[in-house]
Amino acid sequence: MLVVMQSDATQAQIDAVCDAIREMGFQPAPMPGAQRTAVGLIGNDGQVDGSHISGMAGVGQVIYVSKPYKQVSREWRPENTVVEIAPGVRFGGTEVPVIAGPCSVEGEPQILAVARAVRAAGASALRGGAFKPRSSPYSFQGMGLEGLKLLAKAREETGLAIVTEAMDEEGANLVAEYADCIQLGARNMQNFSLLKVLGRLRKPVLLKRGMSATIQELLLAAEYVLAAGNPHVILCERGVRGFDTATRNLFDLSAIPLVHKLSHLPIVADPSHGVGVREHVPPMARAAIAAGADGLIIEVHPTPDKAVSDGAQTLYTEQFGRLMGEVRTIAEAIGRTITPAPAHQTVGAG
Repeated sequence: MLVVMQSDATQAQIDAVCDAIREMGFQPAPMPGAQRTAVGLIGNDGQVDGSHISGMAGVGQVIYVSKPYKQVSREWRPENTVVEIAPGVRFGGTEVPVIAGPCSVEGEPQILAVARAVRAAGASALRGGAFKPRSSPYSFQGMGLEGLKLLAKAREETGLAIVTEAMDEEGANLVAEYADCIQLGARNMQNFSLLKVLGRLRKPVLLKRGMSATIQELLLAAEYVLAAGNPHVILCERGVRGFDTATRNLFDLSAIPLVHKLSHLPIVADPSHGVGVREHVPPMARAAIAAGADGLIIEVHPTPDKAVSDGAQTLYTEQFGRLMGEVRTIAEAIGRTITPAPAHQTVGAG
């Protein structure tokens, strides 16, 4: 349930509505807007009788949220949520940030070389896995804490925001200390205990769609994070499992406009995992921007053929540079711009 106050409602009237919601056994969530305040009701999993609230002083309208997810729905918040992960790097507005970097942090020379290259091409954030969930227990699992420290060093040199994945509660606390945004991978989308941890950490979260997840399941996963107190969630379409083996996944471009209709949260696209084939990543990245994606996350490596993970879907730095020029043109054609690379660069960085 959402209580929309009149534009001239006083603070005392808003407080009275909040008190009434508490008396019903629920938690009020006041949301001041540009013209009026709305008060959400948190804690119910079914419809609540709010007839007595509709008659209270200062109340303009009582709206019943029909979706199973509440706080992430457009009914709850009609305006777009803008999530800022670092100064100037905002998802959900007219600017479109690009996150780029290797699948895995492999060492200092590699991550610094990639960071310099993607920054020079115009990326505003660096990705790189320090903790790697792999299908095989014998595959490279990441550098862990040392990888996080190398990402922080790359940020210090280039000014790029850092996005990296957490796999469990201990890792989430470490990532929150070193990174600007915590990525939750497809395999963990419905790890509900970890979603609650990310809600309590209040750090921006990049939530990837599960390999076989519906849009409703993705939005309900986001609801866990918001319900635990963290409104800073960015959704990510990264492809779902299909029956055709020609590509790694079925990249669902229709998810982008659909999520925009259903939710106020921003959604970015990951064409690297979406198709899993290097030559198909640039056209799918271009298509995602045209479809209205609020950001891109692209895997880039100076020598993909030597990458320890996901080399087949990773762009060469030269390819990424060309792609950035193409997506700038497409973004401008639909009234948006690609977020510029950070101005900061330390002395001696190349």
